[in-house]
Amino acid sequence: MATGIEPQTFTVDEAAKILGIGRRQAYEAVRTGTIPSLSIGRRILIPSKRLLAMLEGHPQDAA
Repeated sequence: MATGIEPQTFTVDEAAKILGIGRRQAYEAVRTGTIPSLSIGRRILIPSKRLLAMLEGHPQDAA
């Protein structure tokens, strides 16, 4: 049952699939700051708006 609610964050694995890169590359990009992220406890989350802005070529919106 779909609720129509867009996710506010992606996991690193989800972001890797969206970007078409491997899991290891995604974690490395998070570590270097290439992919914007936030940590909550041990979880690493990628804000969806920042990831999508990065994909659309608006890196200033991703920062």
